[in-house]
Amino acid sequence: MAEGSEDRGAASGEPEIHGADPRDELVRELTLPDAIYLVVACVVGAGIFFTPGRVAELVPDPTWMLAAWLLGGLLSLAGALANAELGGMFPRAGGNYVYLREGVHPVAGFLVGWLSFFAIFAGTIAALAAVAGEVIVEWFALSSFWVVPIAIAITLVSSAINIPSVRTGARANNLMSILKIGAIVVFCAMAPMMGGGDVSRIFEVPNPERLAAPTLAGFGLAMSPVLFSYLGWNSSVYVASEIKNPGRNLPISLFGALAICTALYLAMNCVYLYALPMTDLVDTVDAGRASARVFFGPIGGTLVGAFVLISVLGTLNATVLLGPRIAYSMALDGLFFGGAERVNPGYRTPVAAIWVQAIVTVLILLLLRNFPSALDFTTFAILLASMADIVALYRLRQNEPDRPRPYRAWGYPAIPAIYFVATLAIALTMIWGRPLECLTGTLMLLAGLPFYYTFTRR
Repeated sequence: MAEGSEDRGAASGEPEIHGADPRDELVRELTLPDAIYLVVACVVGAGIFFTPGRVAELVPDPTWMLAAWLLGGLLSLAGALANAELGGMFPRAGGNYVYLREGVHPVAGFLVGWLSFFAIFAGTIAALAAVAGEVIVEWFALSSFWVVPIAIAITLVSSAINIPSVRTGARANNLMSILKIGAIVVFCAMAPMMGGGDVSRIFEVPNPERLAAPTLAGFGLAMSPVLFSYLGWNSSVYVASEIKNPGRNLPISLFGALAICTALYLAMNCVYLYALPMTDLVDTVDAGRASARVFFGPIGGTLVGAFVLISVLGTLNATVLLGPRIAYSMALDGLFFGGAERVNPGYRTPVAAIWVQAIVTVLILLLLRNFPSALDFTTFAILLASMADIVALYRLRQNEPDRPRPYRAWGYPAIPAIYFVATLAIALTMIWGRPLECLTGTLMLLAGLPFYYTFTRR
């Protein structure tokens, strides 16, 4: 793969960026705050409201529960350390598709890109759009028939927002992220002032006669919904070719956003434990709404419902912005359907890939209609990709030690190894506890092989 200077950067007076793809026609318009808010938008969605009950069920102990959320943040940070080095080396569109292609093998990069674009990104957009459609239908007392049309409309509108320029999509994303962070901070600050909770619940030891003692196996399974809630921590790497000064801003965006998200998640879980006894939290599907009702009465559920809708729409918009960069990067290498590499000459955005993603999402909505919003196979696929990233990091350190690295992963080689082993342990626990979902993710990954050989023969 040719390594050269970024012509568009040089033309604008910016310094040469090592590792940039000279064929890339996208423009570096994203600032550091844009990149941070992009990660926050992808991470903080509806998961923090719907997964804590499941985590409490698997580890019914406040200390173990908070430890799981803290470990999720630390594991994500360990992965971010590796991705920061890889992103600095290859500040290109496509994220780990590029890293695996360069560090492992082109087929490895293709399979991860294939799974990410068609299953993870398009599937996540369909899921989020369907959730938003269900909320709107419930609010306006419409027939369930309207869920899919509303979800399709949301998908198309969000896609259109991201076409004029990457800055347009970033501005919409920044606004949504600021609203998210502000709403969570206000909720966590007001909760203890309203009363109705008990701070001792955060530190209590549950009665063994009412709740089973937590186990290491349960803790491992609990990491699945926790890590699902942290998914998106590497979002900025997918738009690395559009971030200004990526060698500096890309690592900071990963670390800064993860610090914000981990703090928000720990604060929210403390509020849940303050509001609800562990026995109630275990049986709660929507911990956010249940806690809000304790503090604010019936209106609390309505307020949380509105926040969930805003949060879902924000995550959806950020996901719509990211996904096309994978197809665009693969198309530049001839490993995607023809035409997806086209950039609108006036907008300088991957318009073709944006509409391909929108069409795939609409087809998913029409075929599946009630697409699930939280899927274990998505988490499993991300775990596989994360482990592959670590392999790419080690191989590149060994095979290309002199390649410019604006950032070098802190704690190498120990921290990446710990991350790999921990991720592998969680993946094995998921295979044991969720074999069907893991098999589905593996089959979706392997489904890309025939297409890879078709594209390479083309």
